[in-house]
Amino acid sequence: MGRSRRTIPEELLLLALDPATGTTAQPQSLDLGLAGAQLVELALAGRIAPDGDRIAVVMPRPTGDPTLDSALELLRRRGSPVRAVHWIGGPRLGLRQVYLAHLERCGMVHAVAGPMCGVLPTTRYQATDTAISREIRSRLDSAIRTGVPPDPRTAALAALAHAVGLGKHLYPGNEGRSSRSRLRDLIRHDPMGGLVAHAVMDVQNGVAAQPRRERAAAPPAARATANGVPMQARRTGAMARAAAH
Repeated sequence: MGRSRRTIPEELLLLALDPATGTTAQPQSLDLGLAGAQLVELALAGRIAPDGDRIAVVMPRPTGDPTLDSALELLRRRGSPVRAVHWIGGPRLGLRQVYLAHLERCGMVHAVAGPMCGVLPTTRYQATDTAISREIRSRLDSAIRTGVPPDPRTAALAALAHAVGLGKHLYPGNEGRSSRSRLRDLIRHDPMGGLVAHAVMDVQNGVAAQPRRERAAAPPAARATANGVPMQARRTGAMARAAAH
């Protein structure tokens, strides 16, 4: 995979990066979102494919992107399809720092060392080309404003942005409420993006840790609105729900 195209993990992190403070919004859930974004990118590259609520490796050949190839190799070593919710909730936290270092090596951000609150040492990251971040944001804004079904990459990015809670960062306050709602609705336009986005939300809500029988016994009304998303939207295409198995 060449460097002519930015990956979805890179774009998700650039969306979360605050140009004023150099910090990232939703830092804890962002690690989960980046793990999910890797799955979407590998699927778009033809390396993996959804198998119900699981992820199967269909082509183990490396992509040429070290961070993606590391994830691909871990998936390959599993030997059998893995549930998306278990993969995203697995021991790969710290991806935010991995990708910040990656973006710095690629020249898309530069690190600025300095104290936090005048005392604690910290590192902030500033985008080297703000036009890139504006272009990413413009794609989301266009999909929200026009209602035209976005391309799979933009749809997946929107689904993950919603899943990690970036909606309130991108479209804050009461005036951004309708935009946040439409951002959430874009989840239906990409089955793989929807699958991993719901898995990200399930991990945050502790669904992955619940016994199967406990989830199955949940009242219909509770299941119908889990994570605030109607079940009808969660059944679309290959978006098999991780919590249903």
